[in-house]
Amino acid sequence: MSQRDALRRTRILLRRHGPTAAVWRRRAAIIGGAVLVGLAAIAFARAADRASGLFDAMVAQYWWLPLILTPVSYVLIVWITNRYAPTARGSGIPQIIAAKRDPVGATTDLTSARTAILKTVLTAAALAAGGSVGREGPTVQLGATIMAYAHKVLRVPINASVLVAGAGAGVAAAFNTPLAGVAFAIEELAAAYEQRMTLLVMTAVLISGMIAQGVAGDYVYFGIVGQTLPLGTVLVVAPIAGVLGGTTGGLFSRLTLWFARGGARRISGGRPLMLAAVCGLIVAVLGIATGTTWGTGYAPARAMIQGTDTPIWFGAAKFASTLVTTGAGLPGGIFSPSLATGAGVGNVLHALFPHEPAGAVILLGMVAYFTGVVRAPLTAVIIISETTGSRGLMLPLLAAAIIAEGAAALVCRERLYHGLALGFLPKESEK
Repeated sequence: MSQRDALRRTRILLRRHGPTAAVWRRRAAIIGGAVLVGLAAIAFARAADRASGLFDAMVAQYWWLPLILTPVSYVLIVWITNRYAPTARGSGIPQIIAAKRDPVGATTDLTSARTAILKTVLTAAALAAGGSVGREGPTVQLGATIMAYAHKVLRVPINASVLVAGAGAGVAAAFNTPLAGVAFAIEELAAAYEQRMTLLVMTAVLISGMIAQGVAGDYVYFGIVGQTLPLGTVLVVAPIAGVLGGTTGGLFSRLTLWFARGGARRISGGRPLMLAAVCGLIVAVLGIATGTTWGTGYAPARAMIQGTDTPIWFGAAKFASTLVTTGAGLPGGIFSPSLATGAGVGNVLHALFPHEPAGAVILLGMVAYFTGVVRAPLTAVIIISETTGSRGLMLPLLAAAIIAEGAAALVCRERLYHGLALGFLPKESEK
């Protein structure tokens, strides 16, 4: 073999298998993107917590302030959203479902840097104003955007699998629940789940989860629940939880889709800022009256899980607060508010079965309502299990979730996120 042939073969081998080869650039994009998703999720979580803490401090000193601050903030947030980033409104999960239709084109809008930045900033602003929103949905959109840009910078093709991996990594980092990230990616985002996507998603979720745990610590989101329920109790309580949580969660989905498909326009007469002001005032009045419906609802949900007495009407008040916030068109997720509302449903159940362990019954209400809203029972069970360490309740949770799935389908046949995703598709793609 001549020296020239040897050099030519070496160049070919380097091009195919060297550090600049497509396979190595793809791996670098996945690993680097997952690391960035984990760091961004933690930074966003801390900013959101500080925003909520700032609002709580203001309300503690001036109880009347939300009557002014919340409606004005809602109007300002909706105006900024509609003016500068219309695709930042709402949860963020429907946007990623829509973006899978055209992953490359989505980087100019649905998964653009401007949309992701405004999404996180405006969600934090909503929490600083007492809005009933969560950060998990926005983290999904942020995670998919970061993963897409990591691939774009390294000149790796962007496909639907890339967005699903970034979204799953976002869920894992937001809740500190790696298994839930994988389940969510499979159950909610990946309509045609391919074998080769498995490794991609699991790698991104694992790395993002490790980064989140390394920075924030290995914590359990709602605290450890070691309670269990006897079989006889499960056979009675789980079906009731499934029906009650599923129907109320399905009702929330149906009303949310109604708002998104012209209901908000009809109510406001085509004046979205007026609607935002009214919704903000409703949230303020509910918050002042109850003192518990502000923000994500994490604190009252955890208190109920730990057995603290909470008014039985909390679930209904949180349901209303979250619904009008969503109807107003603010950026922000519904994961945490739905879990809090579900805890309220569980609180009603515990009033019906006062002699059963409070924490276990609350979790049945949470998983049932959450399933009713998102229609993803496996994801719901894994999220509740991982965020509470309630391994001994896996089967009762699964039973309640399956029943809730069926009950919710009777109230709202269409899955919420997939229905909302149609609003982010080009008109010709909706058919």
